[in-house]
Amino acid sequence: MPHRYQPPFQISTTALNLVAQISELLGRWSVSADAALAPQLRRDNRIRTIQASLAIENNSLSLEQVTAVLDGKRVLGQPREIQEVRNAFVAYEHMADWQPGSRNDLLSAHGLLMAGLMDAPGRIRRGDVGIYRGDQLVHMAPPASRVGTLVDQLLGWLDRTDTHPLIASCVFHYEFEFIHPFADGNGRMGRLWQTLMLGRWQPMLAYLPVETVIRSQQQDYYAALAASDKASDATSFVEFMLRALHAAMTEAVLTGAPDQVSGKMSGKVSGKILAVVRSNPDITIPELAKLAGVSSRTIERNLQKLQGEGLLRRVGPAKGGHWELC
Repeated sequence: MPHRYQPPFQISTTALNLVAQISELLGRWSVSADAALAPQLRRDNRIRTIQASLAIENNSLSLEQVTAVLDGKRVLGQPREIQEVRNAFVAYEHMADWQPGSRNDLLSAHGLLMAGLMDAPGRIRRGDVGIYRGDQLVHMAPPASRVGTLVDQLLGWLDRTDTHPLIASCVFHYEFEFIHPFADGNGRMGRLWQTLMLGRWQPMLAYLPVETVIRSQQQDYYAALAASDKASDATSFVEFMLRALHAAMTEAVLTGAPDQVSGKMSGKVSGKILAVVRSNPDITIPELAKLAGVSSRTIERNLQKLQGEGLLRRVGPAKGGHWELC
């Protein structure tokens, strides 16, 4: 009997706790499923996903510019960046047609995602590649002669594993980036395919913009990949991605939760606070109030609520300190 590939990873206590917390949040989110899956919100979240995933790959278009491109408006930007946006939208819209364990579907997805951006999109690489951060080589991918076999082994494991989908999708994401099966587009493909896997498990997760969290923690994302490379074990990356999923789910639940505070939807305000603090921990209460379109007192009440729920904490003194997600 041929050897069946088993990716190296451990299901840590941290991972199990995060899976339980994410599952609880998913249950809370699904209570308001009609609102969560409204067409406009699906589209808005999809646009956020695309903008953030491409920004990780140095696409400079803003969320407003990406929205304009997809609305068919003219945008001042590099033609390649505009093409990346159009390709990504088409690829994400085709997710319902693909099976996570299918090599043909994987190649078709890459073909859509990278059409017009590289030679021979949708084809396994035929040359050796290294991954650089600046001038530093941070990862030497397996030789081209092994890539096809490694991809088939990974897809075979994905088809037969009974590992919880939240963990399995993170393991796949890491292994995919380690193999680096394509000459270009591997990062955005890994994130797309994890979204596909999660959406197959729970359809609502196909519209969870976890990429926005990854973008705001980009250096930690790379550090988790490097740590797993060094350990020859995906556990560090699995834990990072589960934390990112937890943060994205928390924001989704808070944004969709109706709870009147001073005539405002406190869930939406809280979700806005978490999203802003993630990218700008030094922001002040008046600045938060201006961004959210509410009073400073409303912001203070929501900050107290988030701290009481263990989602946010203040580090340092009232003046000169900063906010931090828990």
